[in-house]
Amino acid sequence: MIPLDSLVAFVVASVVIIVIPGPSVLFVVGRSLSLGRRAGALSVVGNALGTVPAVVAVAFGVGAIVASSVLAFTIIKIVGAAYLVWLGIQAIRHRHDHRTDAAREPASAGKLLRQGFIVGATNPKTIAFFVAVLPQFVSPAAGPVWAQLLLLGLIFQTLAMVCDSVWVLVAGTARAWFGRSPRRMSTLSGAGGVMMIGLGGTLALTGAKS
Repeated sequence: MIPLDSLVAFVVASVVIIVIPGPSVLFVVGRSLSLGRRAGALSVVGNALGTVPAVVAVAFGVGAIVASSVLAFTIIKIVGAAYLVWLGIQAIRHRHDHRTDAAREPASAGKLLRQGFIVGATNPKTIAFFVAVLPQFVSPAAGPVWAQLLLLGLIFQTLAMVCDSVWVLVAGTARAWFGRSPRRMSTLSGAGGVMMIGLGGTLALTGAKS
């Protein structure tokens, strides 16, 4: 069992890190602005599920190997960045869809979860973060290290889901307000797409071990 003082310190540190807008926040905000609260909420869940493999990998030592390999790190980074750019382009292309008279079938929950999962799984900063931070709060005398790392990783993801959900509510409310004007709605949807493209470009251009 992780010592209580270490657990409290980890929760505090995690909240501080999570509330600072980063790739995950920008992604779910962009999705919420483009597609609404439902898509934003499902993106949060999918993104969190996508980082579970990183937690497991770090717990069993694979994450350290990936984090130390420039090639593996760069490949994951480029794939994730390209996918974000593609999602952004799709959001811009379909920014006027809400004006059509025919009701457009909303994206399925499975599709939204899958897209969020891919973004979470291909974010190289996740593995780097877990490798650098999680071990700082592990106590070898408190039990199996891998179990403690798994627990800390899952706690972090739970906190991240809660905080990201708040961003979804805020962005979804803004979308609803802008939705009163078709022109403003198109602009807002396009802005969400631009945000995702910018995020993908930023991730692609950052240093290999950033």
